[in-house]
Amino acid sequence: MEQPRLLVIDDEPALAEFVAQVARECDFLPVLTADDQAFREQFKAEDPDVVVLDLGMPGMDGVELLRFLADENYRSPVLIFSGFDRRVLESAFRLGEALGLQMIGPLEKPVRFQELEQLLNKLRSSLVQ
Repeated sequence: MEQPRLLVIDDEPALAEFVAQVARECDFLPVLTADDQAFREQFKAEDPDVVVLDLGMPGMDGVELLRFLADENYRSPVLIFSGFDRRVLESAFRLGEALGLQMIGPLEKPVRFQELEQLLNKLRSSLVQ
């Protein structure tokens, strides 16, 4: 099987690159986006196997992107993370589930390497089956 594609949206380049690095080590092919428009375009172009979504970004709402994914009938895993309060993360997670998305995580920032690596390895094995 070819490498599963992992689409990341995060406005912090260092964090996006960190996620990409962990993803590469777990044998994913990461695609990084930093804003809403680029994310939507890449999503349509790439048909990613996993989406990694930062909930807290200037000028847009991660919840809007969850709705976008649901409107696109996206059925693959969606991992959310954020520096927001845990309650905010959990309510966004529940909303994603209510929209019919396959939610995983959520992870709190700062995201720890080991935590992300475990999650991606587990995901990878479920995708490869």
